[in-house]
Amino acid sequence: MKAVDGVSLRLEKGQTLGLVGESGCGKSTLGRCIMRLIEPTSGQIFFEGQDILQLGKRELRAFRREIQFIFQDPYSSLNPRSTIQRIIEEPLMVHGIGDHSERRKRIELLMSKVGLGIECINNFPHEFSGGQRQRIGIARALALDPSIVICDEPVSALDVSVQAQILNLLCRLQLDLGLSYLFISHDLSVIKYISDRVMVMYLGKIVEIADHASIWSEPLHPYTQILMSAVPVPDPKIAKTRSGIALEGDVPSPLNIPSGCRFRTRCPRSIEECSKTDPMLLEVSAGHFVACDLVVAEKNGM
Repeated sequence: MKAVDGVSLRLEKGQTLGLVGESGCGKSTLGRCIMRLIEPTSGQIFFEGQDILQLGKRELRAFRREIQFIFQDPYSSLNPRSTIQRIIEEPLMVHGIGDHSERRKRIELLMSKVGLGIECINNFPHEFSGGQRQRIGIARALALDPSIVICDEPVSALDVSVQAQILNLLCRLQLDLGLSYLFISHDLSVIKYISDRVMVMYLGKIVEIADHASIWSEPLHPYTQILMSAVPVPDPKIAKTRSGIALEGDVPSPLNIPSGCRFRTRCPRSIEECSKTDPMLLEVSAGHFVACDLVVAEKNGM
């Protein structure tokens, strides 16, 4: 089984790359492969010109200071037996950074950055709300001054109003610290708000990549178009005039992937040729890539 197959992406400094797709398509697996929490079976992952898949144990330990993770569940990702000070301090201790006094100052600064008062530094995770717990997770991720933060659905477990607070916090921290985000979500509204570029994933493969404006004004892949049509519109008048595109059937098993285009069994535009070749991700306009032979043929006037 190939949970992630032939994915190629580029994340620029200070940029947010949104990764969207249905549950089980391989989004979280991709994020964990980049950090080598899951070992890729093949391929290359370059960070500042160095292939991190070639790093030994000692070099990998140093590299992990550069990329950190914000997890989906703000409660299960925190040790319920540790105080907030201990949770945020742990990565500093693991990497041997500072003495106790220096780490304490660093923790207080981090708590201030994420909007938590230092008076709760000795409290335990169960004493906080979901949004506050996620702020603790963000502070822990920033403890080592990373360059890249992989956000694995960091707001999906939160109320809508709290989601907005956390998203605004992440945007502010990105500007202040020059962070790059790989932002994983199945919520297109969230992706639209926070992303500079958007990458759409289906059954382990990338089917479309484009900048924020292009993906919303002109989605090209049939799967992307279906996802866009399902996004709720807060204006009732506009909502009545929209005609959604029905997505029929279930996601095929990764153990039995369809021949040719893996989306063809659910695609409203599928033809016989789609079962014969697996479409490549090709650039059809500046910075806009799509993996659909029909779309590429249309764009090339064929």
